[in-house]
Parts: sequence; structure tokens; C-alpha cells
Amino acid sequence: MVGAALLAAPGARAADLLEFWNTPQRGANSFNRAPPDAAYFTALRGVGATWVRLAFGKWPSRERDFLLGSADEYESLVAADLATLRATLDRAHAAGLKVVIVPLSLPGARAKRESDDPFDDRLWSDKKYWRESAAFWRDLAAALKDHPAVAAYDLINEPVPERKGGLAEGARPDVARAWQAKISGTARDLPAFYASLTAAIRAVDPLTPIMVEPGWYASAFAFDYWPAPLDDGRVLYAFHMYEPWSATGAPNVKRKRPYRYPGRVPYADAASRWDAARVGTFTHQPVDWARRQGVPVSRIVAGEFGCMRRWADCPRYLEDVLTALEDDGLHWAFYAFREDAWDGMDYELGAAKVPWAYWDAVAQGKPYPLPRGPNAVFEPISRRLRKR
Repeated sequence: MVGAALLAAPGARAADLLEFWNTPQRGANSFNRAPPDAAYFTALRGVGATWVRLAFGKWPSRERDFLLGSADEYESLVAADLATLRATLDRAHAAGLKVVIVPLSLPGARAKRESDDPFDDRLWSDKKYWRESAAFWRDLAAALKDHPAVAAYDLINEPVPERKGGLAEGARPDVARAWQAKISGTARDLPAFYASLTAAIRAVDPLTPIMVEPGWYASAFAFDYWPAPLDDGRVLYAFHMYEPWSATGAPNVKRKRPYRYPGRVPYADAASRWDAARVGTFTHQPVDWARRQGVPVSRIVAGEFGCMRRWADCPRYLEDVLTALEDDGLHWAFYAFREDAWDGMDYELGAAKVPWAYWDAVAQGKPYPLPRGPNAVFEPISRRLRKR
């Protein structure tokens, strides 16, 4: 009887993980410089989140790249970093949160650390780095497959094989599909890359869901030129929503006359009107793709969305994005919860500036408590998080 129970245990865990994603889940992103402590996860659960998308790429390590050792040549997981990640997952689990883990870097694709860092295109130019990335994910899945907090592996944050591959952002669908057909089988073939990583993971972990993102920084429109879903029944398909970035991003807040929402905003080399209807049409693109491909809508995730909190129209934009996502019954995670190096999308702070002392503390790597509470910017998110 004991042996039968042990054999049944992995299947039960798999059912639980898939069931978690069968109903809409609301959560947040954690992109902090340091591993979040227990208070962080308790606070996130306290506002109503059920899951957190946890990026570990900024965490300190004795090696150049956390957990990888080096994105120039992967050899094995850094044992001390793996212990740090496990302890962080333990804290999230204790708070009652599920976790989707996501690397910011993979071999041959080191995430930018500074604004003037060059874009690392090696992963999309040389399949040597595909093999190293597959080895990394095989090792990580083997190490974490039994951790009760882990609800999915997000294979890489915001891939962009198109950037130096000859496809413009926002290209017409027919142009994008022709490009995808042309690069099929090369190192820029994102679906094939994901298939190789999925095979490596499934060799050691047949159960944990896998999350993948389309190209051009996980844009919703990029699903349109994916030829087919992955050949795995436990895959979640995630997109990010910051469009139109000309309005939602940091540069707009600094403009003498910021772009307004609703209003005409530059997008894909042309100005066009963005409003609730346009937002809904944009975020609905992955749902259309899923229905064409026979993928359940419950497998579509808005993995990130947001706007600069000091932008006057941020509350209305968040309201429209969330309305569209919830109308489609999608999972979502806002960006970001209490980020410790940047306040731009820390909505609990409202629309006020942070004091200079905050930036001094950031420069010194020290915490700086800021007053938080209900406010108009966070309200569209917090209201929905409370709907458990």
C-alpha cells in the first residue's frame, strides 16, 4: 500500500498543478534585486494574489550570472544559488502562493544589466547555445520538479529572435508569417527552440507545466506567426501587455506634453487611436490564436502588464487592460509588486514622487521603506485581487 501511494503521488501533484491553471489566477511579478523575504510573500498573498512570476536573474551570486554560472558557457547549476532559490520558493509556499520561475538570461542571451549594454543575440545565432540552454533547463527541472510551490517553468523572459533577424516590430501578419517560414529550422526559430527545451525538461520532469512566450518581447501580436502550438499538453502560452509603449512607458512621463489615453499615440511607425476597444482587440489576439489552434483559453496567460504609475492616465489604462483580460477569462500577473530597484510600476505608491533618499538607498543597495496604501492607481488591480 505504501509503494502504491508513492507511485500515485506524482500523478496527484500533476493533477493539482493543471487544476490550478483551469480557473483564472491573479498574481504579480517579482523582479527584485534580492531574493524576496517572507514578509514580501505574505504581503503579496495578503492583497489577494494566488501566484507570483519570480525572476531570479538580478539576484547576487559569487558567479557572473545567478544560477547559470556564466551565460557565456553553461556547465552546471551553481549549488549555492540553487539553495537560495529553493529557500525563496519555500517562503512563497509558506505564504500560500504558487510560483512560476523565469530566467532573465539563458546561455548566449545575457539580459541587459545597464542601459548601454549591447543586445546579446548569440542564442538566436548559434544552436550551441540552444544545447546549453536545454542542459540548464534539464538540470533545473530535475532539481525543482518536486517543489510544491512551483506551478510552471517560464522558459525565458521576453525572447526576441526577430530583433537582429530582419523582422520589424509590428510587421504585417503576412510579412511576419513569411519571415517565420524563412527562418524555420534556424537558430531564430523560436517554436523549435522551445520544443528542444521542452524535450530536455520532459526527460526528467514529465509533469510540471511549461510556460512559453512569443517573440518581440512576448507581444500579443507575435502569436499570429507561430505555425502551431507545442506538442505537449501541459504548456501555457503567455504574452505581455504594455502597448502602446509610447504612452505607457517612462519616456512619456517626461514629455512636455505626454501622450494621453484614450488618444492618438505612435505605434508601429504610425499614430493611431488607443482606447478600451483597441486594447481589447490587442489583448484578444492570443485568444484568437488559441481558438484557431484548438488550445484551451485556460492555457493563455497575461504574464506582464502595466504602465508608469505617475502617468495621469495609468489608472484608466489599467482598468481597460484588466477588463479585457477578465472578459476573456485569462490568468494575469501585473508588473510589478514592490520592486526594490525601481518605483515606476510600484502601484501601491500611488502617483507621487519618491524622495531622493530612496534613490540614495537604492544606489547603496539598502532598503528604504515607503508609505503604501489604497490609492487610485492601484485600485483597478487591488479590486480584482480581492475577488478570490
